[in-house]
Amino acid sequence: QVQLVESGGGLVQAGGSLRLSCAASGRTSSRYAMGWFRQAPGKKREFAAAISWTGSNTYYADSVKGRFAISRDNAKNTVYLQMNSLKPEDTAVYYCAADLAGYYGSSAEPYDYWGQGTQVTVSS
Repeated sequence: QVQLVESGGGLVQAGGSLRLSCAASGRTSSRYAMGWFRQAPGKKREFAAAISWTGSNTYYADSVKGRFAISRDNAKNTVYLQMNSLKPEDTAVYYCAADLAGYYGSSAEPYDYWGQGTQVTVSS
């Protein structure tokens, strides 16, 4: 089992920045890829970014490319999502997810574990 806890969400004005963190505990000796997804009210959960176990490979949704950056510190069992130039349409609950098979794609189904989410609200 892997437990994931997100933090760092909050209220920010458009154009501002936030850094989300996702701390993993439990089966942290496994090599797992990580992803960030988000879900706005009334909308489906959508992919934002993902990173391989080593951190050498990253993948972004077109909607966040160039504004968001995913990174990880395996010594701390933590993954980050740096969000810059935030827009009101980035408002959502952000979830991190772990995949033990190393998948770091945009589909939510393969991910094995999910956090509870952290709210990000961007005001105009």
